Amino acid sequence: MNAWRDRWSGALPRLAVVGHDLAMVWVVWLGLHWLRYSIIPNPPAIPLWSTEVALVLAAQGVVFWQVGLYRGLWRFASVPDLWNILKASALGMVAIAVGLFLYNRLDMVSRLVLVLYPLVLMGMLGAPRLMYRAWKDSRNERGHERSVRILILGAGHAGEALVRDLRRLGTYQPVGFLDDAGRLRGTKVQGVPVLGRVSDVTEVARESAAGLLVIAMPSANATALQRVVVACERTGLPFRMVPRLADVLEGRSLPGELKEVAIEDLLGRKPVLPDWKSIRDWLGARSVLVTGAGGSIGSELCRQCARHGARRIALVEIDELALTTTESLLRRDFPDVEFIQVLGDCGDPAVIGHALSESQPEAVFHAAAYKQVPLLEAQLREAVRNNVLSTETVARACLKSDVGTFVLISTDKAVDPVNVLGATKRLAEMACQSLAERSSTRFVTVRFGNVLDSAGSVVPLFREQIRNGGPVTVTDPDVTRYFMTIPEACQLILQASAIGTHEAIYTLDMGEAVPIRILAEQMIRLAGKQPGHDIAVVYTGLRPGEKLHETLFHADERYRATGHPKILQAEPRQIAASEIESALLAMRDASARYDRTTLASLLRSTVPDFNPMTEQVAVAQDSTTVVAFPARNARKV
Repeated sequence: MNAWRDRWSGALPRLAVVGHDLAMVWVVWLGLHWLRYSIIPNPPAIPLWSTEVALVLAAQGVVFWQVGLYRGLWRFASVPDLWNILKASALGMVAIAVGLFLYNRLDMVSRLVLVLYPLVLMGMLGAPRLMYRAWKDSRNERGHERSVRILILGAGHAGEALVRDLRRLGTYQPVGFLDDAGRLRGTKVQGVPVLGRVSDVTEVARESAAGLLVIAMPSANATALQRVVVACERTGLPFRMVPRLADVLEGRSLPGELKEVAIEDLLGRKPVLPDWKSIRDWLGARSVLVTGAGGSIGSELCRQCARHGARRIALVEIDELALTTTESLLRRDFPDVEFIQVLGDCGDPAVIGHALSESQPEAVFHAAAYKQVPLLEAQLREAVRNNVLSTETVARACLKSDVGTFVLISTDKAVDPVNVLGATKRLAEMACQSLAERSSTRFVTVRFGNVLDSAGSVVPLFREQIRNGGPVTVTDPDVTRYFMTIPEACQLILQASAIGTHEAIYTLDMGEAVPIRILAEQMIRLAGKQPGHDIAVVYTGLRPGEKLHETLFHADERYRATGHPKILQAEPRQIAASEIESALLAMRDASARYDRTTLASLLRSTVPDFNPMTEQVAVAQDSTTVVAFPARNARKV
């Protein structure tokens, strides 16, 4: 009974709209004929109801229904609805003319009436809809006199759409626009005046008593956005921005949501847009396995795989809390995808063998790794064990299980390495290359730079330091790094995997490097503070294993373009597979004995372009033992 009552109560408003529209058809048809014949002597009588009128109502009613006029709501009536009404009126006129011609050869039907009918009917149907919407909008504005007053920067399409959304919400009151386009000065957008230029924001915000600034410039480049942010900061008011369309489509922002300006918005490099069709064609309906699935890259990689068609995802993770958290979030967002949890160290052959057996993957993404540069300088044994030996273990297990594609997630620090992280990642690349030479498994290596907001990266550190009142610590005023976002990094991994050939190394053309000093200052400003005044910036000197500038490309790898304009493929350098295999066996033995001296010697001799920094030594933090990397002419072990 309740369901029937709900269905009936929901149908009543729609029936009322249908009744209104048919009544307008009746009024327009009879009214136009009355006006047409009233100018001639002895006009014929026009009955209020007849078979002809019934045919007109029936023909026009069917057209209204077929055109979909009753799928919209009067509350949100707009120009597209008026266009739909005009189309329905014109088609109705054709249907009426055909019906009456068949009925009575258009006897007593004025040709002038047929011409005027669609235009007059559009006015009679559209005006009540627009008036109803205006009435509802005015009620919302009167009912929220204490709503937040908003000043919008940008009077383009995004700003106009924002005003409509804010009025529907009713809790915000747009008071004006600021835009640098001279042609807009003194005009109104959706009834909201354009009050000046963006540079006038401080004066206009004060005069209009604005409580919030909204940047409605989703297509602005980083330089323009930096200028707008600086102007907003001078007002002392909170500010938000309309998200970019790509962020909405990728699920990083909700439609209509106002987000805080993020540091990635100010980096100065346009995000790399992937070829989603090729990714979905390659990934669709596949089973995949991700090691390090609880990390920042691993978890986002699982999310991207689920979003773009994977049917089963195995999550291998050694951290039980990270595994549980990641798996629960994935199940919530992707209930149709099968997720398999495997708790354990992927460097354990039994763990990775079990995971491969359970999931039967067609692709494996190896994201598990240690990556903290200064820490690894003093933890050589764990760096080798996790970054090199575990990679070989997973790769060999994939060969044994006939996995179609193995993807090693590497780093730009593997190019001309100067620290333990870069050297171990380069050796992991070489280990995969040696295995690729005698297997059908497709080995793909993907290198990228620093990832914004990843665990342990500089952005969360700066954010925490700013939250605590400073100081913000920067290693050197001249240090630069290449940056990309977590979703962008994972999209690169999937894109390279989709276009990858056998034994391929891919890297991203990341544009210009970003000075870390500028990054720190921008983050301080985004927090509403002034660098050097509210928050101090302190330079601490380069840490062990760090260098001023990263290198993206190796001189001997002969990069060439791929099907994606921002992804380059490197030509793998020649290696001696037998020497790599012998070195890895020796490393396993040294690792089992925790012999860091031998590990240092093996790493230095096996990776010929490894040139350790900080006087070629790494001092263990909890020991007085010094692990020295031998000179280049040292005897190989």
